[in-house]
Amino acid sequence: MIALLTDFGLDDPYVGIMKGVIARLNPAATVLDLCHGVRPQNVREGAFLLATALPYFPPGTVFVAVVDPGVGTARRPLALATPAGFFVGPDNGLLTWALPGGPTGLETTPREGPLPPGVRAVELTNPAYWLPTVSATFHGRDIFAPVAAHLARGVPLEDLGRPLDRILWLPRPRPVRRSDGTLEAHVLHIDRFGNLITDLEPADLRPLGPRPVFTVGSSQIVGLVRTYAEGQGLVALVGSSGHIEIALPNGSAARQTGLDLGAIIVVAPGGG
Repeated sequence: MIALLTDFGLDDPYVGIMKGVIARLNPAATVLDLCHGVRPQNVREGAFLLATALPYFPPGTVFVAVVDPGVGTARRPLALATPAGFFVGPDNGLLTWALPGGPTGLETTPREGPLPPGVRAVELTNPAYWLPTVSATFHGRDIFAPVAAHLARGVPLEDLGRPLDRILWLPRPRPVRRSDGTLEAHVLHIDRFGNLITDLEPADLRPLGPRPVFTVGSSQIVGLVRTYAEGQGLVALVGSSGHIEIALPNGSAARQTGLDLGAIIVVAPGGG
């Protein structure tokens, strides 16, 4: 199985062309669209969506992720083999949130670090597994899609290129505890419904009491609800990704609050 995640959208033929390349090289492969709505060049959002989808795919899936503002430059093309599956894409941190460990922080510049135990990596340097002509602007078609097709056919990772023991890691945002005891959380993704999905997880809220107070723009929310349908106005709840999100039942929290990716949500302690 091959799963595709890109920032290409569906208005242009780019995704379909990648599927065509895969079909020519490996007609038996099942190809799934994971997501093509990542915001253009937003590597952090792509990394988040890839990591949250990973647990629901069978082991051995080949994930092709292309959010690649550095395409055609000196950035390396990668393939990774992990216990969960294979990952093919640029060496810009996009693949790293799907791996165990890694740095945390709010900076958006990737930093080099070692591979975690059980993960193997190669730089894609063997053109025998690419298309014959490689564009400087569409490695998804010319390198990543062909490599994924060959991996899904059983070509060994080591045949694809030069082994690596270090790659670029994109720091994973985590809530910051302030000196006044509040938490500073950050919006990582806004879904099609306008829900603000944050880097908060339920365990982060436990020290704040049973009814934490969320400051979302100029609005406040007290406590969590269990479903989208509960409450009036903005609500906070644990979403399907396991992260805390801010929602507006039958509306868009993003539109109502004016918040966007990277926005700060402050969470304060609250009593029963």
